[in-house]
Amino acid sequence: MLRPALLAAALAAACPAHADDADLAALRAEVQKMKTDYETRIQTLEARLARAEASAATHAAPPAAPVQDTASSAPSNPGAFNPEISLILQGGYAHLKDLPARRITGFLPDGAAPGTSRGFSVDDSELVLASNIDPYFRGYFNATLNDGTVGVEEAWFQTLALGQGLTVKGGRFRSGIGYQNEQHPHAWDFATNNLMYEALFGEGYGNDGLQLRWVAPTDLFTELGAEIGRGANFPGTDRNTNGIGNYALYGHIGGDVGDSHSWRGGVSYLSTRAAERSSTLTDFAGTDVTTAFTGNSKTWLADFVWKWAPRGNTTINNFKFAAEAFRREENGSLDCTGGMCGASLGTYQATQYGGYAQGVYQFMPRWRAGYRYDLLDPGSQDFGLNNANLPRSDYKPTRHSLMVDYSPSEFSRWRLQYTKDKAAEGQDENQWYVQYIFSLGTHGAHSF
Repeated sequence: MLRPALLAAALAAACPAHADDADLAALRAEVQKMKTDYETRIQTLEARLARAEASAATHAAPPAAPVQDTASSAPSNPGAFNPEISLILQGGYAHLKDLPARRITGFLPDGAAPGTSRGFSVDDSELVLASNIDPYFRGYFNATLNDGTVGVEEAWFQTLALGQGLTVKGGRFRSGIGYQNEQHPHAWDFATNNLMYEALFGEGYGNDGLQLRWVAPTDLFTELGAEIGRGANFPGTDRNTNGIGNYALYGHIGGDVGDSHSWRGGVSYLSTRAAERSSTLTDFAGTDVTTAFTGNSKTWLADFVWKWAPRGNTTINNFKFAAEAFRREENGSLDCTGGMCGASLGTYQATQYGGYAQGVYQFMPRWRAGYRYDLLDPGSQDFGLNNANLPRSDYKPTRHSLMVDYSPSEFSRWRLQYTKDKAAEGQDENQWYVQYIFSLGTHGAHSF
């Protein structure tokens, strides 16, 4: 907009010299009016600017507070580190034969392996507390209910700020070997465990110790892990000694194939030692005898998982294939007591194999169906002096399992399963399971 003085000069120059007094007076009045309006607008804008500056000064941010010592002070937000609390209600009904014992032919059993309850049960219900402790550590606690007994399944801390793809976990935790091992029972795709894990670990391999993991900064997912620990769980035993009781090594790679497929594969190794690991076998006379194994146990595992979902959308249809295989070597001595053994001590050497393969298909939203095949090979067993007392079988235990489940929401699931169980030679059992799984509270996402 032109200033009033310049506008007046322009108007004066534009006016003819012979303009009458009336015309000049009108022009002067109009110029004066424009000048007055312009000055009024300037004053109004200056007043608004003054008010804005005063308001900004009143609401100015206070000086920066000193950095808080998180190690010795409470957080500024008292609720920032409240733990995530969840409760997994799991149970159901199992229709099984009334058998004196459920054994896997050709394999030394876990003397403390939990048995499958007939009828109704609430086994494997869990209480979980988890939270970031501070910017540097995360904590996790899991208590389980099995056969009326409450136990601590996991209680660990994990680093959050080491960088370079490194994390350290310490305490009691499920080992990172294999694929299913880190999964809690409520995350299984079937109501029962696979035969391979039952033979190797009873359920899954847990440890009190330390774990180091490194994820490489590559497009292809690459993970390496190492663990050391007490080694008290099957196939090892607690030897009440200082030092390292077991160690494990593993590596996994994986990636995506297009928009709809993803995969992961890996290999693992577990080395542990047992001292008088107890179990019950049957001698040639059909009598139960007590054995105690002392020696080394080494296990190699290979795992592979393939997942499909149309363009990555798992809500309508998806499919998962998973398979694992193992080789276990044990050598040492076997003390056999009772029956034909009397009280004899002989050497023990065994090389055994097995695995499982399963597929689970979500054929419509909330509905899934799956099939799993289990196969074990007792391989070669040598009882030394006890070969005359204990039979060695070439029988290969198998299981076929079919399941269908329905999930009304992400927090609840109902499952029906049928299993053809031939884990023990001479036993052919039809098993039926009805299972429910309810998740209450905040529960973290499951691993791949």
